[in-house]
Amino acid sequence: MEVPAFWDDPERAREVMRERTRIENALGGYRALVREMQDNRDLIELGEAEDDAEVVGEAEAALLELGARAARMETESLLSGEADSNDSFVEIHAGAGGTESQDWAEMLARMYTRWAEAHGYAVELLEESPGEEAGVKSVTMRVKGENAYGWLKTESGVHRLVRISPFDASSRRHTSFASVWAYPVIEDDIEIEIEDKDIRIDTYRASGAGGQHVNRTDSAVRITHLPTNIVVQCQNDRSQHRNRAAAFTMLRARLYELELQKREAEAQAEHAAKSDIGWGHQIRSYVLQPYQMVKDLRTNIEKGNPQTVLDGDLDSFMSAALAARLGAGSGSSGAC
Repeated sequence: MEVPAFWDDPERAREVMRERTRIENALGGYRALVREMQDNRDLIELGEAEDDAEVVGEAEAALLELGARAARMETESLLSGEADSNDSFVEIHAGAGGTESQDWAEMLARMYTRWAEAHGYAVELLEESPGEEAGVKSVTMRVKGENAYGWLKTESGVHRLVRISPFDASSRRHTSFASVWAYPVIEDDIEIEIEDKDIRIDTYRASGAGGQHVNRTDSAVRITHLPTNIVVQCQNDRSQHRNRAAAFTMLRARLYELELQKREAEAQAEHAAKSDIGWGHQIRSYVLQPYQMVKDLRTNIEKGNPQTVLDGDLDSFMSAALAARLGAGSGSSGAC
């Protein structure tokens, strides 16, 4: 950065600045961890010398919390995929089952919003299609923050819920499915070729909240990429032009992520664990009745309190899934 010609290439300069920020954040987090660890060790020694059990207990509890932070930072240091540090789009779609699955899709949207907010990420709602009675048919959001995609990519797949239905007058147990798809927000300088003949653009009236203007004009935009059958849509803005631009950004990101998937699949083809992390397969079960448990079917990580998970406590699942992905893909280069 001290080179006189540093800003002659603004794009390269911004890339270096982003890398500098990533390094500073990583080093800052590590140094804070070491400092807090030493401070609490000193407090324990002081508390023991003065026979103050309360001070010792508080310092020991703080060290346990630091241990959890250190474990997360250790896993986070392995986020080395070319798009892992990017923001992430998250799409959630209700499966078959009508109101049940639509309610489950809305619960998942809330879960990821809670997780993002707990980690200092910003969440922007891009599209939401309400269900007929409750919940949502689909929702698309953008999660903004360092390594958002690196963490959220572990959540792509089918999520299964088992519970006593609040919509069933007979209080029977129902099983619902919803799919989650995470893909990275990509930089404008990444070239993704999209030909006009390969896309179909539809406009329609936005649904849900948004005011009279949104609901009375065909401002919402849906783009279908015919060769891959990828569909993206945006209705967040009153302007059809801006919604169209946002939808194209999402489409470029989806096509980029599709290429990352192909490369990852090729890199992991020789590993037996590949089937456990396959895209589009059921990855996690959330059982509320007749017992309570959330189990990740890829890593066998379990939690006996589903409510905390639905409130955004996903770190243990994400870390285990990320470690499994990285382990299966060790030795490869350029894989997501």
